[in-house]
Amino acid sequence: MQKYDFLIVGAGLFGCVFAHEANKLGKKCLIIDKRDHTGGNVYCENVDGINVHKYGAHIFHTNDKAIWDYVNQFATFNNYVNSPVAISKGKLYNLPFNMNTFYQLWGTQSPEEAKTIINKQIEKFGVKTPKNLEEQALSLIGKDVYEVLIKEYTEKQWGTKPTSLPPFIIKRLPVRYTFNNNYFNDKYQGIPIGGYNKIIKGLTEGIEVKTNIDFFEQRKELESIAKKIVYTGKIDEFFDYKFGNLEYRSLRFENIRLEKENHQGNAVINYNDTDVPYTRIIEHKHFEFGTQPNTIITKEYPEKWTPEKEAYYPINNNENQKKYELYKKRSQTETNVIFGGRLAEYKYYDMHQIIASALQKVKKELKK
Repeated sequence: MQKYDFLIVGAGLFGCVFAHEANKLGKKCLIIDKRDHTGGNVYCENVDGINVHKYGAHIFHTNDKAIWDYVNQFATFNNYVNSPVAISKGKLYNLPFNMNTFYQLWGTQSPEEAKTIINKQIEKFGVKTPKNLEEQALSLIGKDVYEVLIKEYTEKQWGTKPTSLPPFIIKRLPVRYTFNNNYFNDKYQGIPIGGYNKIIKGLTEGIEVKTNIDFFEQRKELESIAKKIVYTGKIDEFFDYKFGNLEYRSLRFENIRLEKENHQGNAVINYNDTDVPYTRIIEHKHFEFGTQPNTIITKEYPEKWTPEKEAYYPINNNENQKKYELYKKRSQTETNVIFGGRLAEYKYYDMHQIIASALQKVKKELKK
């Protein structure tokens, strides 16, 4: 018996936005998630008054005022600006690549000096048609920045040599000839005061939600209770890996409570060197300008993905893209299933893009 208009598989941002909008139009929704909490990867765990980003750092940023206004319905955002720092061979460098970074590398003090060095290196080491990530980086930023701040970090992040990765991964590098450490160019940026759980709570108010429910363990029964399914999980799993397994990179997080007010003085510090096994340390209290007497840090370790691990980053090389296109074509024959989100579309999305995609799909579905 169909009790619901929509069964939403996955309580992340895409599923919760879709359910919220459908619910406003009088549609009855059930959200399920195999985890023991809602929110997907934006979920925050409050530890000693500190909102710990359980699945890695999430900084909201967008140029779209409509999306900014949308999330501000549910939470007030602070004025946090993402200004990460990188450590390479014992030295600190500002990110994104800017005049501070170039001064730290070469002692240059003017944009002209920095541009001259970078252009000479691009001319010497770059290629007109880059065939891999390394060639792409050398053609965009030159040898010094690539070797100090990109090469080893990339090897850790992706578990392979940059020469084995497609060039589009870094098709656009944030490079500024100003002394501006703001990582994003977007007009709107911040962290919701009180954590992302406030947004998820607002989105799911008045909607039935069940956690600890694995869709695939009860698939037949669950498919029978709703007119349509909104599926946000792995697309290859939905089709029982008919065209083969898609590949991902996974992450492992090590949380440490420290009995001191301030560990590293910044929310995010990257560790570039391959002899350090983690890619970054996150100090969560700095996202919200915390004054707690202790602090919580998280070391982030990239890992090879296996089916029992969380899938974080799709590996969008040619082989995987060919498989995905087969799954996408197959998904278009499913008249009662809406596929959306990072895993279902095999595409890395920022939070504002996920919200925009969900709003677009629910609007198309309900033609409002």
